Amino acid sequence: MGTTTCNGSVDGSPVFYLVGIPSLPESFFLPVFFIFLLFYLLILLGNALILVAVVAEPSLHKPMYFFLINLSTLDILFTTTTVPKMLSLFLLGDHFLSFPACLLQMYLFQSFTCSEAFILVVMAYDRYVAICRPLHYPVHMTPQTNAALAACAWFIALLLPIPAVVKTSQMAYNNIAHIYHCFCDHLALVQASCSDTLPQTLMGFCIAMVVSFLPLLLVLLSYAHILASVLRISSREGRSKAFSTCGSHLLVVGTYYSSIAIAYVAYRADLPFDFHIIGNVVCAILTPVLNPLIYTLRNKDIKAAITRMACLQDPKNAGNPDSQV
Repeated sequence: MGTTTCNGSVDGSPVFYLVGIPSLPESFFLPVFFIFLLFYLLILLGNALILVAVVAEPSLHKPMYFFLINLSTLDILFTTTTVPKMLSLFLLGDHFLSFPACLLQMYLFQSFTCSEAFILVVMAYDRYVAICRPLHYPVHMTPQTNAALAACAWFIALLLPIPAVVKTSQMAYNNIAHIYHCFCDHLALVQASCSDTLPQTLMGFCIAMVVSFLPLLLVLLSYAHILASVLRISSREGRSKAFSTCGSHLLVVGTYYSSIAIAYVAYRADLPFDFHIIGNVVCAILTPVLNPLIYTLRNKDIKAAITRMACLQDPKNAGNPDSQV
């Protein structure tokens, strides 16, 4: 069945108008643009540094860091799906998106959100094997197994949003449909439709439950086993070392689910509509900007690799033999 517009004419390609943040005065558009641009550049720079450091440093060619470069790649793709359009909206007043472009943005946003949740589960499993089954770690976490786990996380995440995208594409819209958001979020598209929104809202809720709570349950299960195993270590130094290997991942998991909680509370609470939009925007930016900060500040190996790269690039150290030691 083709998409029928609300005025009764048949038109398979409505145009979407991104309202942005409705009550934000135009005088604030430029400051908001610079804030988003700053965050976007930090996300690109921070995650690119991690990617280069892990690839260039042989000592980081381990399963833990293989999954980390997947996470950094996801953060770059995730924000590139939405932030450039938001920048265009606030700087140039470019509010319009074609029907295919809007659906593609919605699909990619959902896919990368799912991928991040599943990669965090895989990283938790890696920590579980490393701490609870250290003697079996080289057998369980082979390069082939690592690649298969990462591929499954990406592949499942690419499949999950397809039903929602297909159903959304079949809903009825005006020739110019107003989307009260800064990008094409699933719920915002559903609310912009003239069709019955209840089935789509329920589908979106079910997908959110699968993507949010099931991975969280698996992460918590992994860390319950890790905690039980660490508490059995007799030495305080051994317990501290075991916990330190999980610290960065736990902070990233906490940041990811905190951003989801902010978006959920902003949607469910009796707040002005603008807060619903801002909550979703925070969800789209908070985790990608904090992840590289967490790993560069808390992980000694990543910090050391980046420091060595900076020293090698320093012209003052380029000709100094001691700098190569």
